[in-house]
Amino acid sequence: MMTFEELVNTSKASKTPLHEVISEWYMMNTGDDPKNALKTSLRLVEEMFNSFETRKSNPSKSLTGWVGENDQKVRNSRPFLLSQIVHSGIEVALSMAEHNASMGKIVACPTAGACGVVPGALISMHKNLGKSMEELSHSLLVAGAVGERIRRKASISGAVSGCQAEIGTATAMASAAIVYAVNPENYDALVSAPALALKSLLGLVCDPVGGFVEIPCVKRNAFGVSTAFTAAELALAGVESVIPFEEVAESLGRVGRRLPEELKETGKGGIAVTKTARDMLTKFLGVDRRR
Repeated sequence: MMTFEELVNTSKASKTPLHEVISEWYMMNTGDDPKNALKTSLRLVEEMFNSFETRKSNPSKSLTGWVGENDQKVRNSRPFLLSQIVHSGIEVALSMAEHNASMGKIVACPTAGACGVVPGALISMHKNLGKSMEELSHSLLVAGAVGERIRRKASISGAVSGCQAEIGTATAMASAAIVYAVNPENYDALVSAPALALKSLLGLVCDPVGGFVEIPCVKRNAFGVSTAFTAAELALAGVESVIPFEEVAESLGRVGRRLPEELKETGKGGIAVTKTARDMLTKFLGVDRRR
């Protein structure tokens, strides 16, 4: 099974675009036509755009009412401290995460709880850098290879390894997608960006209030996409990850196995057991669960 670094090195040595190398890798693992990987990637990008436009035209709050307006707040504001591309990415990330919380159709990248990070990066690059749907679909294939390697080395499930496995994986995927979209032959940056991104989120716990994928999940998508842009920027500037990506992914698995159960999507630890969180849940359920 080829590592992500080996895929990148194969692309470099053969002078074949990385997304084509990955589509062939897909064929070797599934027996399916590599063209189907390209078609599927394009369809998923189109679905991301459709979900974003649907959310903008028909916003709604979640079942609990806890989230549902954050994307509009960012959309109606102007950036004071961030670049426009990061600001746009945050808006999209919030929009997709809130769309998921209100039972809207989303693309899980790699999970529903982390569904805003990769679309945030891709749609923002379309809006601000003029990247075409085809270019973005190629970037999504690269992002998919990053996610697949993390899945094989560790986990992409918050219930198994905490939020580092969900938002962390999505952030690593998005960082690789960004690099590939803006400089597809910067091979050093391609292997460093996901390692830098994932390292920054190791140990992130999964502590949803009431067990709902809303608080803090929605806002973590926004932080994930901003971290992805930071990791890509660092990598493109020549900043290398001392620890290789595959070893960082292995570390995620080790950390995840050591996290206690209450910090892995059970809603029994972290901010989920704060007084405010308990009061919110009591009010929503209409019963006093503290008795």
